[in-house]
Amino acid sequence: MKIVIIGSVAAGTSVAAKARRNTEEAEIVVYDQDKDISYSICGIPYYIGEEVDELDKLIPRNAAWVKKRYNVDIFTEHRVTVIHPENQTIEVENLQTGEKKTEAYDELVLATGAKPVVPEVFKAQKASKNLFHVRNIQDAASIHSFVERENPQQATIIGAGFIGLEMAEQLVHKGIDVTIVQRGNQVMKQMDADMAYRVQLELEKNNVSIQLNTTITKVIEKNGTIIELATNQDQSIKSDLVILAAGVTPNTSLVQSTSIQLGESGAIKVNKKMQTTVSHIYAVGDVAESYSLITDKPLYRPLGSTANKMGRIAGDVITEGTLEHRGILGTGIVRVFNLAVAYTGLTEKEAQSEGLETAVLYNIKPDHADYLGGKELTIKALADKSDGRILGAQIIGQQGVDKRIDVIATAISFGAVAEDLFHLDLAYAPPFATTKDPILYTGMALDNTVSSGTSLMTPVELIERQTSGEQLQIIDTRSKKQYETSRVKGAIHIPLAELRDRLLELDKNVTTITYCNKGVTGNAAQNILLNKGFREVYNLSGGNKNYQIISQMLASN
Repeated sequence: MKIVIIGSVAAGTSVAAKARRNTEEAEIVVYDQDKDISYSICGIPYYIGEEVDELDKLIPRNAAWVKKRYNVDIFTEHRVTVIHPENQTIEVENLQTGEKKTEAYDELVLATGAKPVVPEVFKAQKASKNLFHVRNIQDAASIHSFVERENPQQATIIGAGFIGLEMAEQLVHKGIDVTIVQRGNQVMKQMDADMAYRVQLELEKNNVSIQLNTTITKVIEKNGTIIELATNQDQSIKSDLVILAAGVTPNTSLVQSTSIQLGESGAIKVNKKMQTTVSHIYAVGDVAESYSLITDKPLYRPLGSTANKMGRIAGDVITEGTLEHRGILGTGIVRVFNLAVAYTGLTEKEAQSEGLETAVLYNIKPDHADYLGGKELTIKALADKSDGRILGAQIIGQQGVDKRIDVIATAISFGAVAEDLFHLDLAYAPPFATTKDPILYTGMALDNTVSSGTSLMTPVELIERQTSGEQLQIIDTRSKKQYETSRVKGAIHIPLAELRDRLLELDKNVTTITYCNKGVTGNAAQNILLNKGFREVYNLSGGNKNYQIISQMLASN
């Protein structure tokens, strides 16, 4: 059997490695048009900022190493130009010599990855000396060399996804003024707007200028170098370094002349065994469509972790293994200056689009004991009101974010309901957690909402209901000083300790919202009122602290 793989980064090399582990009988050949294999795209920003001191550290393997270890032939700087599924052959061009050949295969794997999105205005700027992508090792070397040689003072980054934010952080560390231009109305489109706004505040705190709802309409050059960018907002951005980080699309050019079908996302359609719609052809990694573990619907979320997983599955299936793809949650994490930002599963917006009625919890808690330097985490978690199933979470904080998002991703993967989180036996010691870990509290509060009638109201819902003119009774249960410093619009002040004695000041039949600073005391007040016969009582999710951030966001839009 001859296995031919097109592409040699995360997915392609995983196919080869797994296939070889399963059998010594197959001939395995890999073609890649790039010069390097198995490199870390995700590590490129950190080389630019010199957290990674040598470029070679992003290239842990080369073709010779793979040949020696796995007996796999990898040909770099070889472009596959045509696929002929009808006779199971491909056409290959040697980019160094120009030599062309036709090669037969028994099984073909497409691991061609993704290609960067290039805004229309930049498509004619390929020769610009200071315009760069962040996609491969050559890009990394070019950017690093340019920064060291030219000492740029002003950089513009097009796009506010993972790579854009990572590049912003690293360029700031190099002493460069950074502007991020984002076509949409928020950074990090993978998150809900209210959580993304917290990321925006962190960027602005570190002197990164954020231009939302903005596109570049004109590029001004001088001597082959971009010096200025005009925007649709009638602004002019001076720049001596421009980074294109506007996202990626699956690199499907090879299949366009074949009967291989694309999925709803535009990536190659595959089944759970990574098989395409054409026999003996597989697709893996950033060129392949995945599906949501929660909704079972097609999902495109290009990540190295998913690519490795897909590659291993394909390598196993080709060699008569039984592995199947189980779907993804799209779990991701990124560092933005002093914050870690992570997400998994559905956002609130996505859950709404699926027609799901959700309980939404904002949980603001320290990652470990305050007295040992615990830092605040903000968790936004969703559960299905019909059955308590956990649907997704977004977490932002300085410490302990990775640990919590992985716990929730694991829980969702195994079909956990909110109550299950509360019952987890998580490790505790003051340097690592609190006695009631943020995960345990998240489960408890969500379960209370789903099962016990102690409903939550988000700040957005509260503001919307106030704007509509609905009669509401809003109770601030904090100290007088806290109330006078900052409070929810329209709130009256009744501290928790006085609440039982002042019930006659309140109307049991009016919708009531209780709140404190972050949520715990507000919940205690909510329980008192419900036990005293109040008809409809909500606890403001995340308390006044969350309300102030979200009201600030809404006011800025």
